[in-house]
Amino acid sequence: MWRPTFVATILLALLAPFVRSADDAAVKSRRAPLGPGAESANGVAKGQYLVYVGTYTGPKSKGIYAYHFDASTGRVVPLGPVAESVNPSFLAVDPSRRFLYAVNEVADYQGRQGDKTGGVTAFAIDPHTGALTFLNEVASGGPGPCHVSLDKTGKYVLVANYDGGSVAVFPRLADGRLGEASAFVQHTGHSVNPQRQEGPHAHCILTSPDNRFALAADLGLDQLLVYRFDAAHGTLAPNDPPFAKAEPGAGPRHFAFAPSGRFVYLINEIGSSVTAFSFDERRGTLAKLETVSTLPKDFKGANDCAEIAVSRDGRFLYGSNRGHNSVAVFAIDPGKGTLTPVEHVATQGKTPRNFALDPTGKYLFAANQDSDSIVMFQIDPNTGRLTPTGQVLDAPSPVCVTFVARGGE
Repeated sequence: MWRPTFVATILLALLAPFVRSADDAAVKSRRAPLGPGAESANGVAKGQYLVYVGTYTGPKSKGIYAYHFDASTGRVVPLGPVAESVNPSFLAVDPSRRFLYAVNEVADYQGRQGDKTGGVTAFAIDPHTGALTFLNEVASGGPGPCHVSLDKTGKYVLVANYDGGSVAVFPRLADGRLGEASAFVQHTGHSVNPQRQEGPHAHCILTSPDNRFALAADLGLDQLLVYRFDAAHGTLAPNDPPFAKAEPGAGPRHFAFAPSGRFVYLINEIGSSVTAFSFDERRGTLAKLETVSTLPKDFKGANDCAEIAVSRDGRFLYGSNRGHNSVAVFAIDPGKGTLTPVEHVATQGKTPRNFALDPTGKYLFAANQDSDSIVMFQIDPNTGRLTPTGQVLDAPSPVCVTFVARGGE
């Protein structure tokens, strides 16, 4: 074993202050790496974000992973695993950016056997380091929860249970923990595909821009359901009419509102298509405009659609194809809400289950579940077209990407 000589000991003593200074600098760098641009009041430069990635856990993944993203340069630095959690397959951040919520896509929450249900977990966010602190977890009300969101006040967490075919609402307590469910609705029925639509499969739930309605896409029913949402009590009541229909066998998965609130775009998993609706914000009603394919005309292989998003300016729409392994880009007519195909861009990986547009609207992060990668693209603000930046992030079985401004920016 090496032991320091007298001379080495003196040298180490002389160098110690410099080593400590370098270590301190490294710690500060990990806590809040800065890029170019003006600083916010807490000393963190603007355009600095935490990127959280939800995964399917197993031999490769432990739970939720984090990255530091500098939007001014496009540079991303991995921070590693920040929370161990079972199958945190979808994530949502509250409006204050203090808390993160994850569904646990399982059927045996806390070992329950008879009453099958998944879970929802609450975490506190350290905006400097990205660390997540466990707060509490509750049963989701049904097996296989696959989507979570918050209402516009941030006081309620909404969950869709895919295997259970139900939706639920949970109050967010002052300290970020989740309370007992304030609403639960069990969907019923089926549609035309006996293998995929033998019963209800709630896949996504979001509140409308004015927070007066909650819409839920159900793959098993071929319906986009509309509920009146009571933001004072966190309750759901069927609207009149209670739903809009997708094409038979389409299999609605996720949807996105246009920034204006006038249009809703529904991506159909089984049908590989997007259905555009006009939305009456006063009455909460939907009117179908058109349905367009997400695939090139000459593609003949198997495909399932996954994620959908609208650009911040409402001019472009993006949808992911699992099978064709691409992102389909559309231009949106701002007056009519209709779609015009722009391009299909390969995600440079397998099974893009999820993607996200960064808060600046300049980048798209495509999560390739079956190739353990997140590929970054730059967005052309004039055409909506995507160009790979060359950055490919290692991520084990990534299935959800979300952003949080660092330091509470």
